[in-house]
Amino acid sequence: MSASTRSTLLGAMFLMATSAIGPGFITQTTAFTVQLGAAFAFAIAASIVVDIALQLNVWRVIGVSGRRAQELGNLVLPGLGWVMAALLLAGGLVFNVGNVSGAGLGTDAMLGLDPRVGGAVSALIAIGIFLSRRAGVAVDRIVVALGLVMIGLTAYIAITSDPPVGRALRNVVLPEEVSFLAITTLIGGTIGGYIVYAGAHRLLDSGITGPEHVRDITRGSVTGIVLTGVMRVVLFLAILGVVTGGAALDPGSQAASAFQQAAGQVGLRVFGIVLWAAAITSIIGASYTTVSFLTSRTATSDRTGTLLVCGFIAVTALAFVLVGTPPTTLLVFAGAFNGLLLPFGIAVLLWVATRRTDLLNGYRYPRWLLVVGWLAWLLTLYLAANSVRPVIELFS
Repeated sequence: MSASTRSTLLGAMFLMATSAIGPGFITQTTAFTVQLGAAFAFAIAASIVVDIALQLNVWRVIGVSGRRAQELGNLVLPGLGWVMAALLLAGGLVFNVGNVSGAGLGTDAMLGLDPRVGGAVSALIAIGIFLSRRAGVAVDRIVVALGLVMIGLTAYIAITSDPPVGRALRNVVLPEEVSFLAITTLIGGTIGGYIVYAGAHRLLDSGITGPEHVRDITRGSVTGIVLTGVMRVVLFLAILGVVTGGAALDPGSQAASAFQQAAGQVGLRVFGIVLWAAAITSIIGASYTTVSFLTSRTATSDRTGTLLVCGFIAVTALAFVLVGTPPTTLLVFAGAFNGLLLPFGIAVLLWVATRRTDLLNGYRYPRWLLVVGWLAWLLTLYLAANSVRPVIELFS
């Protein structure tokens, strides 16, 4: 593998991983750790297994075919890809306002800066990255660097909080409590909406496509999920150490409270850095992937694509500055769209692997991988039902 291929693959892996590690990721992990304690370890392990099964199939079909997800959808059934794009855009717009909000809260905890100012500045930084002369290389390097910063700083808090690691390890195989809701929520948070496509679309834009790159594609898809899992584990251990130590967390901001309990004011600043890094990498991932669903890799110029990404970031940042964090109703709707897109989009890609092998450039798709993919897809149907139910209840 050449140095450039290795760098691109690393960037794609981290783009997927850091897209998943957003403000919602931190909130989810903290809430379930407080609720389930050490038993949450089983939910994390189970969700990683399912995530790998789905990600393996998504990356392989997109990578081998050399086509983006919506392009494959339109080839399966005319207009189907645009339905996928519409669902993703609806969820992506609202959640990116949430990402900008998270960046603002991160600068507040880190520097004491007004969240609206911090969110706007963070959005400008993201726009500057995409406007740089070598934007693709810049995105790859920045998501890798910030991903490593998040994992390293959170690991420091985990060591400081002194969690019961032995008890957590026992719960991986002998859980004290099994929460199916936690497992499905983690799956949706890790690969829901645009996230499952982020790394695969990045590989396409870098030219790593075709059957000859199957090994690289496989390595990238698995490693991306593992990186997300590592961050989930160290965050879980950091919060677990504080919770088992008997500390009472502030209900308004449990994660910030846990970091502060573990390491005082230094812990609060560390939380600010981690939250900001998580938010800005999610801004980058959400904006890049959403626009990739609205454009063509061959018919859209790089300049047009870049301007659309910058416009997407600017619109969501302006919405945050003017309105603030999206109302709960909008976030629920966005979650429902992301939950619907997961089984919908994955079914399209699995259908290509099963029935439209003519789109795979002569590649013979492994039967075992199809079986694993369809079984994991059944679970995404449950996820979809869970994401729609809150909307129904909201207006019933």
